Amino acid sequence: MYVRDAKNREEVWLLDHIESMGLDDTAFRSRDYVVAVDEVSGEKAGFGRIRVHRTDPDEDGPDEVCELTSIGVLEGWRDQGVGAHVVERLLEYAGDEGFDTVYALTGESAYLARFGFRRIDAEQLPAPLEKRRAEKRERIDPDAVPLAIEVDRFRMPERLREAFKRATERTADEGDDESAEDFGIDPDTATYKYDTGR
Repeated sequence: MYVRDAKNREEVWLLDHIESMGLDDTAFRSRDYVVAVDEVSGEKAGFGRIRVHRTDPDEDGPDEVCELTSIGVLEGWRDQGVGAHVVERLLEYAGDEGFDTVYALTGESAYLARFGFRRIDAEQLPAPLEKRRAEKRERIDPDAVPLAIEVDRFRMPERLREAFKRATERTADEGDDESAEDFGIDPDTATYKYDTGR
């Protein structure tokens, strides 16, 4: 399993999964995303994005702020460190671009807290993210709260690092299919209306 930059040809795949997971597709650009890929099967397992917001030049503070957003892991790949590694890669990119702090607006704050994100007051958000928080709460995530992390404070739980090394897609158990017995029918003695006599 590894995490790499998304490719332009993956736009449809990304948009389909963003929509199906109810994630934010505002100002979508595939080049802002990374994708987790299983190196054996080539299957895509998860994705995420950093979005850079420009600030008003008349305001105090940095010229740009960085937001972590749209982290998604496909169902069969969950609980194996995929999302954690997507977050790690995105924070590395943010640090490489000169950002000391990365913000997130999410209703899933407990997930990001594992890595060192901390909840902040809405008043501490840079101006572009104050507006973004209101839009996000109205459109997608009514429980979105502001979080922040200093890039150098990111911590990967060792359990997730090890799980990622062994990650494999999990499929539904074959025993989950409904059978005649589930409906109280004995398949050895039942007769069927449309028996063809074969």
